[in-house]
Amino acid sequence: MRVELALLAQELFAAKGYHSTTLDDLMSAAGISKRTFFRYFASKEDLVLGKYDVWGERLVQAFTARPPDEPVWASLRRTFDVVVHYFGDPAQLSHMLALEKVIQENSALSAGELERMARVQSELAEPIAQRMGALSTGDPRPSAVAGAALACLIAAKNVWVASDRARPFSETLDAAMAPLGPVE
Repeated sequence: MRVELALLAQELFAAKGYHSTTLDDLMSAAGISKRTFFRYFASKEDLVLGKYDVWGERLVQAFTARPPDEPVWASLRRTFDVVVHYFGDPAQLSHMLALEKVIQENSALSAGELERMARVQSELAEPIAQRMGALSTGDPRPSAVAGAALACLIAAKNVWVASDRARPFSETLDAAMAPLGPVE
């Protein structure tokens, strides 16, 4: 139901705009009650940005599944293949692009995106710390590495969308991550 509501919302946001689409519009189009809507989403913003909670979980799972002797930066790049595959899915592309436009055109959603990405950074820093042997909570390296990698991911996404997907997302991501090199 969460996915169906999110897809429906994306269509409405693309057609009417984020601000012009009300919760009543969403509930009416979905044929659900307000109570049912709030069972799945805390707000209209959560409907748009809730994807980052899911991405955080998926990225942590993908990172922890990487070989423990693989360099951290290489593992992070391979971890982001989860996103590469999502962006490469033709069935998801139009929805993803519409949602990115909604986020970029709304300052509150852009700020919310950054806040959610900070949470993903924190979640990803934990397994990075284990891999790096950073046992102290005062060690800034795991969080810095996670933040740098996510900044590369966001930069690649923004350039890829702005360039009208001039080259495959994986190549854009590789180009964004390459200057920072391996992290041990």
